[in-house]
Amino acid sequence: MSALVFSTWSAVSPYGVGSEPFRTGIRAGRSAIGALDRAAFPGPFTEGALVPDFNAADHIGRKGTRTMDRVTGIAVTAVGLLLADGGPELTSRPEETGLVLGTGSGSVQSIMDFTRDSLVGERPYHVDPARFPNTVMNRAAGQSAIWHGIKGPNTTIAGGRLTGLTALSYAARLHRGGHCARVLCGAAEEYSEQRAWLEWHGRDGDDRTSPLGEGGAVFLLETAQDARAAGRRVRARLLTTRFRAFAEPSDARAALAECVRDALKQAGARAGEVRLVAPAETAGHLAGVEEAAIGDVLGSAGLRLLGSRALLGDTSAATAGLQLAAVLSLLDDEETPPGALALVTAVDRDGTAGCALLAAATNEES
Repeated sequence: MSALVFSTWSAVSPYGVGSEPFRTGIRAGRSAIGALDRAAFPGPFTEGALVPDFNAADHIGRKGTRTMDRVTGIAVTAVGLLLADGGPELTSRPEETGLVLGTGSGSVQSIMDFTRDSLVGERPYHVDPARFPNTVMNRAAGQSAIWHGIKGPNTTIAGGRLTGLTALSYAARLHRGGHCARVLCGAAEEYSEQRAWLEWHGRDGDDRTSPLGEGGAVFLLETAQDARAAGRRVRARLLTTRFRAFAEPSDARAALAECVRDALKQAGARAGEVRLVAPAETAGHLAGVEEAAIGDVLGSAGLRLLGSRALLGDTSAATAGLQLAAVLSLLDDEETPPGALALVTAVDRDGTAGCALLAAATNEES
């Protein structure tokens, strides 16, 4: 199969709805973290990075959105933005388009609310059946496909802060296997009081005070030939993804370093060709692991680190997807040489490490 490229992409983020607000915010290095409305979002955190004034009905219409939870609304909106930007050709053969969407556990709020209703109601079955679909993990991916008429393979991926990278890897495998001609790939996460408490209890030390964020990003992966034929700009090539597991936090640095070395070897590239790195900036007992591993393999000379946690908060399952969107935002800069390499890395406290290696489009490709 031909190599895959990134062409159209979209984002729903604390900077606003759409790729342009995200691109502008990331390039300016502007923090989107602010004080939370304690009446609307009680819980352990006083600050967070939320999509401003987000309501799914405002972006995809009121019909069918009454029972739609927040993470599904974010995902359906992001997919719709991508399809609108990519042009009608994308949905002219819907059975040839796949969708791979990453999530944490689906909507934690929906799961907990539905469970609580079954416990506090007069009867366990006195629950709102219209809200049950929100409790399954693949709700966001399924609704995105149904809403926008995507009829190819539909997959939900969950992998902690590596979710965006594992979704990217799975999407590439779908294409290599001939299951689709093009594939939409991304990840989404919502903010809720329930998620906030779960995160707080799962953290340690100073990491407990680090604010949460939410959002989602979706990318179109296709061949360069298909992108050019449809008039879509090639922004970057996906070279490879690599993953490792580790048993102890002390092994995380070596695991990620091995991922990066394997990725460079697979791509036939040298460490000095990597110009931009976007780490997930994992905190707690894994704080500093990514930066150390990157230094072990790439050094620091001529390398730009693009950290987004201080700007967007901890976006959990959407972390790697938003990192990838940040990389694409900067690869559009005139300062980035054609063909320059970029790396997205992530380490998760559950014992996984991974990376994705990209190459900026050459003058011939773009």
